Amino acid sequence: MTEPTALRDIADPSVVDEGNGAHPRAGLAIAALALGGFAIGTTEFVTMGLLPDISRGLGISIPQAGNAVSAYALGVVIGAPLVTMVFAKVPRKTVLIGLMLAFFVGNVGAALAPNYHVLLAARVVSGMPHGAFFGLGAVVAASLVAQHRRTWAVSMTLGGLNVANVIGVPIATWMGQRMGWQWPYALVAVIGLLSALAVLAWVPHQGTTGLVTAKKELKALTRPQVWFALAIGIVGFGGMFSTFSYIAPTMTELTGFSEATVPLILVVYGVGMTCGALVSGRVAMHGLMRGIFGCLIAIAVMLALFGYAAHYKPTAVLFVWLLGFLPTVMVPMIQIRLMDVAHEGQSLAAALNHATLNFANALGAWLGGVVLDAGLDYEWCSRVGAILAVFGAVVAAASAFTSRREAASQHAAAA
Repeated sequence: MTEPTALRDIADPSVVDEGNGAHPRAGLAIAALALGGFAIGTTEFVTMGLLPDISRGLGISIPQAGNAVSAYALGVVIGAPLVTMVFAKVPRKTVLIGLMLAFFVGNVGAALAPNYHVLLAARVVSGMPHGAFFGLGAVVAASLVAQHRRTWAVSMTLGGLNVANVIGVPIATWMGQRMGWQWPYALVAVIGLLSALAVLAWVPHQGTTGLVTAKKELKALTRPQVWFALAIGIVGFGGMFSTFSYIAPTMTELTGFSEATVPLILVVYGVGMTCGALVSGRVAMHGLMRGIFGCLIAIAVMLALFGYAAHYKPTAVLFVWLLGFLPTVMVPMIQIRLMDVAHEGQSLAAALNHATLNFANALGAWLGGVVLDAGLDYEWCSRVGAILAVFGAVVAAASAFTSRREAASQHAAAA
């Protein structure tokens, strides 16, 4: 079954397809974008594994150290729409290179941060290129392949995130534990610079984002289905982040693993993400909304059981794998859904997807901190997350229902 057939449950499947077949340099271009994703994924997730080290190094509590996660997410939320709108008339390739250079500067700032407040500011700067890079990268990747391979191209672009969690985050966490928490940020700064050079060398010229005016781009935000998709990302992923943001202390204090084992636990999470990316395209073939709804229900069940599973090492490892696997299956599907329903606002919608996911990151980390500050144990972070995932499933069901009604109304009007 090809993807166009699988997308029949979308109310309006109009997309901007800039090519009918694969570009001869599509593979290298996607690899360049994935390298940038590797750098971004490493810096985003390594903080979770270093919360105890940051806490000790700066003399702050673990919930305070968790604010470094929220600060990065805040940067994504601010940067995604801002960068997309301000640089709408700049060629995509140029914007992508500039974003990775800004990413380099932000991570150098984090590596050199002398105190807590400077670290938070640097993390905001580091996060600002995130959403726009993945948003533009998704549009570029989708434009370089045949239409039925769009989900695959987007998932491969996001694949750098998955590889980061298998290789980059564990290595960076190990480095931070032994050399100091600042060194992982220096490492990702160098990788970010290399990714800028790879984009320069391998991504073909793309022109501008295709937007005539900012007003036309913002028109996407008048479409209810765009807001439904964004809401799914916020509440659906908030639960996952309320758990993963505190994965290091959960595994050490609740499960009983040593701190030296945390990098290996992060490898398990990364393997789960990689497996999720590999199957996402196949799941999408059975319908985007069906796949999104099914993933949210599975995430809710997994999070509801996570607190119990975390008390036993074998089940804790299994559920960490599921924590990486299930949400990653859903990310490319939400990305394609947004690009399909946004019409002329594809670039902004694609960037906003990552903004909402990182808003979910900030929301989840904050809710997890609230739970811990209230004196509850680490197992309660995932229970709050299960409630959020259920809300996400409700939003997905409402989106599918209204989508069918819109499609029926358009069919009746045409008749």
